[in-house]
Amino acid sequence: MKMQWPLLAMMGGMAMTGPVQAQTVPAAAGGGAQTIRVPVMTGQVDTIGGVIYSQIKSQRAIRPLRMTVLVPRNDDLKPAIVYFPGGGFISADYEKYSEMRTALARAGFVVAAAEYRVVPDKFPALVQDGKAAVRYLREHAADYGIDPARIGVIGDSAGGYVAQMLGTTNGERAFDKGDFTDRSSDVQAAVTLYGISDLRSIGEGFSDAVQKVHQSPAVTEALLVNGPAFGTFAGASIVSNPEKALAASSIGHMKGKKPPFLIMHGTADTLVSPMQSRHLYDALKAGGNDAELILVDGAAHGDIYWYQTPIIDRVVTWFKATLGEPIKGAAKTKGRGSNL
Repeated sequence: MKMQWPLLAMMGGMAMTGPVQAQTVPAAAGGGAQTIRVPVMTGQVDTIGGVIYSQIKSQRAIRPLRMTVLVPRNDDLKPAIVYFPGGGFISADYEKYSEMRTALARAGFVVAAAEYRVVPDKFPALVQDGKAAVRYLREHAADYGIDPARIGVIGDSAGGYVAQMLGTTNGERAFDKGDFTDRSSDVQAAVTLYGISDLRSIGEGFSDAVQKVHQSPAVTEALLVNGPAFGTFAGASIVSNPEKALAASSIGHMKGKKPPFLIMHGTADTLVSPMQSRHLYDALKAGGNDAELILVDGAAHGDIYWYQTPIIDRVVTWFKATLGEPIKGAAKTKGRGSNL
């Protein structure tokens, strides 16, 4: 009995269910085999890993910070998006959330996923790293086909905190440290998923037991701002110095014009209070800024809801509307450009 192989049309690594024409190859070419005609409907996306975007220098060592860049293979002048991963301020696994990053790249964006420093490194290290990632992309815009005037950021949880801080500190040069400081670190759009806007009240509205945890000098937001107990320093809670904590929060940087924000949070989040997103939205709107708040019914913190098509499509559509579409064939003629 002859084996009949199933027909599968592969479009950029994804199985397509649309009609595919097939015919039997003549016996001289190998009897029983089939050919398929595949319509070209999507472009190719190149993955460039191990990119060192910043080098943190200390007295005895140099620590490289890395990113992975997804680049649509074409001559279009493309908007870019930097993704910052969540990790509770103690990890920055930058190659996760591939579903979101891939969807954005297939929509025509250059997408850079960047690691950043975490505890025991203290604030503002992670904000400095986020801004360094943006400056790196502007410096190397011609290499990746990026329009340096259109760069957005996205992050989830602690990565949402980083994305928020980059958006709300546009124009503040105090966080610009390291290489390419002649380039702007301003961003033109920011998306935050169940992010942190006020380090003083991450557990707002939760139980007394949760509130007690967030008052501990050992909780990660306290370590981020105050550092660990050492020598004669016994450690300090995040609320021990409210002004210091506010300065390390996006809610403390509300003066001046901000880029458009898309803010999303799950109603069932038990790790970061949904009020974090509500306060950010209210503060942005009070300042006359463009902001959209979406609550995802039943979604918890980083659970399976955030990997579903309606969530990903909503983010992709918002970035396309905010940053604009790629400009066909324009990357070839675009020079180094301005200091953006």
